[in-house]
Amino acid sequence: MHLRYSKLAYVALNATDPERTGTFLRELVGLEPVASAAKDLRLYRCDNHHHSIALYRAAAPGLRRVGFEMESERELDAAREHLGRLGIQTAWVGEAECRSLGLGRALRFTEPSSRLTVELAAGLASAPAAFKPTLTQIARLGHLVIGSKRYPETTAFFRDQLNFRISDEVDGWVTFMRCFPNPFHHSLGVAAAPENRLHHVNFMVTDLDDIGRAMYRLRKHDVPIVYGPGRHPPSGSVFLYFLDPDGMTLELSYGMEEFPEAKPREPRVLPGAFESFDFWGGTPPDPRFAKTGRISTEDMQG
Repeated sequence: MHLRYSKLAYVALNATDPERTGTFLRELVGLEPVASAAKDLRLYRCDNHHHSIALYRAAAPGLRRVGFEMESERELDAAREHLGRLGIQTAWVGEAECRSLGLGRALRFTEPSSRLTVELAAGLASAPAAFKPTLTQIARLGHLVIGSKRYPETTAFFRDQLNFRISDEVDGWVTFMRCFPNPFHHSLGVAAAPENRLHHVNFMVTDLDDIGRAMYRLRKHDVPIVYGPGRHPPSGSVFLYFLDPDGMTLELSYGMEEFPEAKPREPRVLPGAFESFDFWGGTPPDPRFAKTGRISTEDMQG
C-alpha cells in the first residue's frame, strides 16, 4: 500500500496533573501553550503547526494516541479504504474535537498488536502566529518510540500496511521507521518490551549547544536525566533523555540523517547491544528510562 504522509503531527499523553506537566514543558523544555476550550485538555507546540503535544487528565500517565498528517485528503480516504479491507475498524473524529485539535478531517483506529490508537489526518491547521523559541531552539516534534509485546508484528504492520519505511534496526531490540516520504531517519520507533507502553517522545533542536544548556538547566531543577548525553549510531543524533513530572521519558536531540524519496540507502541491522545506541560509550540508561506510561485505549472505546 503506497500511502503518503507529511509528518508526525502530534502525540497525545495522559497526565495525572496536566497543569504541572504543562508548566514543565513550558518552563524547562521550551514548548508554547496553545489555547484550548476543551475540558481537561492542554495543548502545547514547538513549531508553527497547531500543536505538538496534547495532555489529557487521567488517573495514570500514559500514551493516549499518536497522530500523523497525510499528504492530502485523497491519501486519508485511501488509508480508510485499505484499513477496511484489512477488517480494521476506523472511526471519524467528530467535528467538535477536530476544531479543538486543529484538524481538518481525521480518523482513528487501533494498531492490532500494540493496541496503540493511531490518528490519520488531513488539512491540519497552522498556528495563528509563528512559533518563537524561548529557552530552547526547538525545530519540531521529532519522533515517538513505543514498546510492544509483539514487536515483530507491530513493526510489520507499520511497514507492510501503512507504508512506513525502515531506516535501521538494532537487532531484536528496536526498529526505526519514517512515515514515507518524510525524510527524517525516524518518526516512529518500535521497541521490544514486556508490555505495550510509551518508550519516549522526542523534540529536535537546531543547535548542539541546546543539548548542553538543557542538561544543566534540568540538573539545576533536579529533573532526572536518565540517558546521555551521547550520540546515536543509527541516526547520528546527539541525545539527552529525561523524565517529566509523571516519570514519562522525553528526549531532546540534535541532528538526524535525512533520506531522499528516491533511491535511499538500504536499512542496516546493528548488533543488539548498548554500543549500538551510543557512539560515545557512555553509561547504560538509568533503570527508569522508558519505563513509565502504558498505552491506553480511551479514544477507541464505546
